[in-house]
Amino acid sequence: MFKFASQDLTKQLSTGLSSALMTCTGGAILIVQTALLFNFTNQQLIGWFIVCYTLAGLFNLLLAVYYKLPIAGAHSITTIAFLSTSTFALNYNTLIGTYLLAGALIFILGISGIFSRFFHYIPRPVIEAMLAGIVLQFVLKLIPIFNQYTFVALLALIGFLLSITVLKFIPSMVLVLVLSCTGLLMTTAFPATSSLPFSLPVFALPEFSWQSAVSLALPIAILILSNDLAVSLAALKRSHYNIDMNKFISLSGLATVVGSFFGGHSINAGGMMTTLCSSEESGHIKYRYRAGIISSIGCILFGLFAWLIVPYLLLLPQYFITLVVGFSLLGICINSLKLAFSDMQYRYSVVFAFIISTANVSFFNISSALWSLIIGTIMAIIFKEGIYAKKEV
Repeated sequence: MFKFASQDLTKQLSTGLSSALMTCTGGAILIVQTALLFNFTNQQLIGWFIVCYTLAGLFNLLLAVYYKLPIAGAHSITTIAFLSTSTFALNYNTLIGTYLLAGALIFILGISGIFSRFFHYIPRPVIEAMLAGIVLQFVLKLIPIFNQYTFVALLALIGFLLSITVLKFIPSMVLVLVLSCTGLLMTTAFPATSSLPFSLPVFALPEFSWQSAVSLALPIAILILSNDLAVSLAALKRSHYNIDMNKFISLSGLATVVGSFFGGHSINAGGMMTTLCSSEESGHIKYRYRAGIISSIGCILFGLFAWLIVPYLLLLPQYFITLVVGFSLLGICINSLKLAFSDMQYRYSVVFAFIISTANVSFFNISSALWSLIIGTIMAIIFKEGIYAKKEV
């Protein structure tokens, strides 16, 4: 019994840290790049990190502890990517107003129950196909890395293969991280760097404009709902966790509103982070919530020490971040593909959902993840597959 619990805790530690790594690497780099784009001061930048990681990590920690669910997250990385491509000249206070409006819209959709009613009619294999397509995008990025950075990638692969063959008692991501970091240090020379000054988030009043409301706030709300909250809920539903979807969404919206006054663009559960923590990689289903706790603690600490960490994080090659994330999601990809295509009651719906999700093509500022669920469900209705054939909706 003790050995079983110990192995489970090791798995939760591994997936929890890997989950935190997702947002504390690429997501952090995107924040710095976007801050430079909008000419943020160092105080505004560090304050942004504290909101997006420390406060957001605390929000997800409370959810994981209170509901005993493997919920993990910090901020919406897709929102940062969207902002980084924005051509609008917005000042700091207008950005805060944009975040506030996006959070308020999410809160309204959650408290009204519109989003959860839609989610009730989505077949589970369609959800699996959507998740498989999203995760596959990250896994496929491993292929060019093996071609260009063969040595480091091979070491990561050796670590993964050892964990599923000889060293099964060691979680795969532990060996992947150890060996890939060894290869990185052997092949990369890192220049000297210095830390940024520490500063607390500063309260600021929002400013509003019709342009930012329509062109930024609405797309941001849709991105958070479709790329993060919908994926989080899908992952929890897949693992048979019961959760009040309306409350889950409305709390994220409310937290985003509060965080906006201090410069944070979102506070929410992360789609891929929750997917990883709620997967079989985290051990027994009863204790997977501990992976969410570990992930949240990692985010909290990262936010508090961002003024020291960020300069070094910027030195990590992008390929290395992609490599680690790809291997961390490989097991989830295999499991989702198996569950999506093993139920013969669903054929066209699953195929359409998988293709749309994998293609990652968005229309009308709605992500491919949400389109995947919508089109997959429509196909199930048209071809009378699964629950729609049995009229059990």
